[in-house]
Order: sequence, then C-alpha cells, then structure tokens
Amino acid sequence: MCVVSSLVPARFLTITAHMVIVITVFWSRENNVKACLPLEYTPEQYEKEDTRLVVGLAVTLGLFAVEFAGFFSGVSMFNNSQSLLSIAVHVCACVSLLFFLFEQWRCDVYWWILAFCSVLPALVEFVLFIAVCGLKKKAF
Repeated sequence: MCVVSSLVPARFLTITAHMVIVITVFWSRENNVKACLPLEYTPEQYEKEDTRLVVGLAVTLGLFAVEFAGFFSGVSMFNNSQSLLSIAVHVCACVSLLFFLFEQWRCDVYWWILAFCSVLPALVEFVLFIAVCGLKKKAF
C-alpha cells in the first residue's frame, strides 16, 4: 500500500480515536471538574466549571461533525495536506486528552487542546469545503 493511499484510513482512525476519547472525557468529567476547583468549593462553582467543560466537549463534537462531513463527502478525503494536518493534530489530541483524563489536568488546558487539535483542522476543512463546493476549485 503506498503512502498516499494509507493516509485515508489513518486519518479516519485518528479522528475516530480522538472522538472516542472526547466521549470518554465527557462521561468521566467529574474528576477533571474537581481538579479545576479549590479544595473548598460551593455547588455553584462546581456547576459553573462543569458547564464550561460540557460546552467545550460539545463544541468539539460539533467540530467532528464538520470534519466527518468534509471527509465523507469526498471534499478532502484525498487531499494530502489536509490528511497530514488532520492526522498530526488528532494524534496530538489523543495523547494530550489521555493525559488530561488520567492525570486530571485543569479544565483550562482543555481549551488549548480544543483550539489547536479541533478548531484548526475543522477550520481548514471548512475552507476546503468552500473552495471546492463554492468556488468550484480543485482541492489544493
């Protein structure tokens, strides 16, 4: 199997792995929320931090929908640049989120992971979608 044709399954697997880890963080977010709070906290503080983390996780799931839409529609499935970017950031996201989950990192770290590992590839995917479907250009 040549390198170019192996990018498609690798991209699909890394996006799926990232999505599975995000869903796992969503299910077990209690310890991460507690890591964001002082030792003595009120229920209102807990609710606020929990809501912030749920919003971040929901935004991430929405960005997965954008990426999967571009991928499965064929707009960016065979675009090597997007595939390499997507594979790199989703592997970084998988590793970072595993540390986030097991080491109980603060919730603020999740927003950095979201920005670099979910927003960036979804934004490029959106630009590719506009270029291919809107401007009728060949994907670069």
